[in-house]
Amino acid sequence: MTEPNRLSHPGVPEHQPAAGGIAARARATATPQYLAGLNPEQREAVEALDGPVLVLAGAGTGKTRVLTCRIAHILSQGRARPGEILSVTFTNKAAREMKLRLGQMLGQAVEGMPWLGTFHSIGGRILRTHAELVQLKSNFTVLDVDDQIRLLKQLLQADNIDDKRWPARMLAGLIDGWKNRGLTPSQVPPGEAAVFGNGKGGKLYAAYQERLKILNAADFGDLLLENIRLFREHPDVLRQYQNRFRFILVDEYQDTNVAQYLWLRLLAQAPSVKAGPVSTSPQRGEVGEQSEPGEGERSSLALEGPSPAPSLRDVATSPLRGEAKEVPHAKNICCVGDDDQSIYGWRGAEVDNILRFDHDFPGAKVIRLERNYRSTGHILAAASHLIAHNEGRLGKTLRTEDVDGEKVTVTGSWDSEEEARAIGEEIEQLQRAGHKLNDVAILMRASFQMREFEDRFVTLGLPYRVIGGPRFYERAEIRDALAYLRVINSPADDLAFERIVNVPKRGLGDATVQMLHDIARKRRMPLSDAAAAVVETDELKPKARSSLRALLDSFVRWRAQSEVMPHTELAEIVLDESGYTEMWQKDRSADAAGRLENLKELVRSMEEFENLQGFLEHISLVMDRDTGADADAVSLMTLHSAKGLEFDNVFLPGWEEGLFPHQRALDEQGRAGLEEERRLAHVGLTRARRRAKLYFATNRRIRGSWSTTIPSRFLDELPAANVEITESKGGSGWGGSSGYGPSRFDNVESFGSSYTTPGWQRAQANRARGQGRNGGGQAGGGFNESQSPFSSPRGDNWSRNKRAPMTIEGELVAKSTGTTSEFSLDDRVFHQKFGYGQVVKVDGNKLTIAFEKAGEKKVVDSFVERV
Repeated sequence: MTEPNRLSHPGVPEHQPAAGGIAARARATATPQYLAGLNPEQREAVEALDGPVLVLAGAGTGKTRVLTCRIAHILSQGRARPGEILSVTFTNKAAREMKLRLGQMLGQAVEGMPWLGTFHSIGGRILRTHAELVQLKSNFTVLDVDDQIRLLKQLLQADNIDDKRWPARMLAGLIDGWKNRGLTPSQVPPGEAAVFGNGKGGKLYAAYQERLKILNAADFGDLLLENIRLFREHPDVLRQYQNRFRFILVDEYQDTNVAQYLWLRLLAQAPSVKAGPVSTSPQRGEVGEQSEPGEGERSSLALEGPSPAPSLRDVATSPLRGEAKEVPHAKNICCVGDDDQSIYGWRGAEVDNILRFDHDFPGAKVIRLERNYRSTGHILAAASHLIAHNEGRLGKTLRTEDVDGEKVTVTGSWDSEEEARAIGEEIEQLQRAGHKLNDVAILMRASFQMREFEDRFVTLGLPYRVIGGPRFYERAEIRDALAYLRVINSPADDLAFERIVNVPKRGLGDATVQMLHDIARKRRMPLSDAAAAVVETDELKPKARSSLRALLDSFVRWRAQSEVMPHTELAEIVLDESGYTEMWQKDRSADAAGRLENLKELVRSMEEFENLQGFLEHISLVMDRDTGADADAVSLMTLHSAKGLEFDNVFLPGWEEGLFPHQRALDEQGRAGLEEERRLAHVGLTRARRRAKLYFATNRRIRGSWSTTIPSRFLDELPAANVEITESKGGSGWGGSSGYGPSRFDNVESFGSSYTTPGWQRAQANRARGQGRNGGGQAGGGFNESQSPFSSPRGDNWSRNKRAPMTIEGELVAKSTGTTSEFSLDDRVFHQKFGYGQVVKVDGNKLTIAFEKAGEKKVVDSFVERV
């Protein structure tokens, strides 16, 4: 379409207003309102409408504003109608926000933009319009995950495949990964198909797709995969959409996966002028069997290594069947993203898509938005210096016109409990200084880290909310584990028994549970008693009766064990013998590993309590807290959930090797994994507007065992000029209130009367009650903060005097982890949990000890005493 200001008439010479003349000055005053306030780089990104454009938008640089202003500019300049603009976002929330902003700028014009939405919503709309061409009907059903897994279970059963050895959820994950890479069943590499069902993975994938067609259904991945097949098999349909969309805009381009990339690349081609005759009805099965490679070929190659085969990008730009061999030129496509914020590789995103933009679209204009409007100078300098260590990036440096502000702080703590106490103290100080809790966030690498903060905030009376997921004790796997423990503690707990009677699956369906309910109501007895009665009859089928009897026998055995063993050890036995741990070990979903870590953290959290009853009472207190959506509260979330958010004060705990960067990312992806972890650290730092505070612990429970940890390599990659080393406020010396040193609650006189937080008042009351009952100890299994699983059975003096006060002298405490132990080989020592033993190996401050009863264990030297 010709621009309005370039329209010409035959015989009339072109005229441009003279520089500095009346017309030029008058036109300058008519600048559209949506352009007002844009900086030069933002305005350039808005006004560069012709050809491919890549906008590298760093954190806090006004990316969303640029996108919306660009759409407004296209419409106001008459370059396209609303229905001729394809604007793709990643989330429905982002799409709604963009529509809202456009509505404020343009009024009702935004209502005529039917192609503004997510990849899958737009893909689904196209698919419904042309459903018959991919063997579907326009009213096809989109299956959710549960329906998908149920269908796969049916296919496994039909093929006589053991669904315990080869779980349907694992196959669902594989199929989803193949679809994210644009692979149809015929394109799955044999090596990948062989990892499931003794080589039957590809066959099952094909059977699954065939079954979906019979059911007139599609899953989430099909919304794009079938689009790609539609475009490749029916070039006339592809041309229809290529001609329709005069402008294409893509948000968060760094997070696109292979299928999304393919879909965009096909639509971004302008129809070739020299196009030859087109076959509009190719035979099924021809795609992938043509002389040119199929779409999915490069996707597998990209993940498996180099190959002489053409790349995915070559495929996407290759001529369609029946076309002349002229490569089409690129359309007006604008992709906005930040290669430094690509943090979703674990779910198929390929940062290489944005890194190769100028290769995919020759002559592309690259515009960098580097002026940050969010963070202070020190925070931006630290984040930029850190991310500069990544090799796979296009390069940009965030800057700000704001003040330097406070330096990024790095604080070392003795362990994760002290880390939680220290952060709680700092948040209370901010609250007393007038800061709102809504402006405070704690960003963690792994969800299991939340447990200690949630417990700590309950003790302090600090309201909090968990963003991007449920609270720790509200997670499904934690509720399941707690249900087992509740039934052991109270056999009459019907709600808990009903929750886990068929978790993991025992062949006890809804009909069985309903039968138990009927018997329990008639005989006025708990469900567990009703179950004990029904297994002695023939009312249940033999398999169900056997499974129920085995479960009841297990509860009898576990209750007997609860009388003679620590409740933490009992919890581990219950989770293992019930099959619950094995269930998640076999699960191949992306969050299965995190669920197992959460279960280990749950067991670890029980160590702070004298018995199971005390722990369950504490859980009741935690679960009873309800913070409304509008309440002033601290935000807890993982770093992945923090994308797109910002807070005045950001706390970043757990910066230790193995946790951040996460060991699994390093083991599975090597350097690529390390660089994604570094991008995640960059995202965390740039969430902070005024203060960014990093923490690491010298000791942390990893996979159920206490280990001495090493501070994250990312700390050494921060610029010294922008970082300040501070001392932990979590307690005096190494400790705080877990037996490592005196608690702040132990010295009542040191606090003024103005200290009146709910947590402080409750702590005073608990302390007074505890001393009244048994001299300050823990009674009835209740929670007493000074009680610790590591306190010495020989009195508090040893545990408190064992550790000297921590000193930090202007450098990171990473070097302190390599101190020489005061213990020597063959020393006889005592450990409060494992008893007496002899040192057989010394590694820094880690000891390998042969205990008389517990066998050989690795422990930190500060947890043992020479005898």
